[in-house]
Amino acid sequence: MNDYKERNENEIFTKVLKAGRRTYFFDVRETKAGDYYLTITESKKNFGENGAASFEKHKIYLYKEDFKNFEEMFAESTEFIINQKGEDVISEKHDKDYKGRSYTIESEEEL
Repeated sequence: MNDYKERNENEIFTKVLKAGRRTYFFDVRETKAGDYYLTITESKKNFGENGAASFEKHKIYLYKEDFKNFEEMFAESTEFIINQKGEDVISEKHDKDYKGRSYTIESEEEL
């Protein structure tokens, strides 16, 4: 069996999340022993100087024995971010009036 056919035959379930130039793939796959695991792939579209598109990919393999800890740490980390910075996106790309961080303290009374 060729490598391409083997890679695609062990895919059981797939979900796709498109997020601007990034796409996330959540793929449930099957091990040779018949158990399932999850791969999470981030694919980011880039354009070269000649205008040709290329894709940069990063992949995480997540096995059942790590699901619980991963889920807890993911929830804790995302909750921390939302609690600290809220749900609004803060970036130059998303806010045309974004000036970066600049703090000016006029007097110690403002502290």
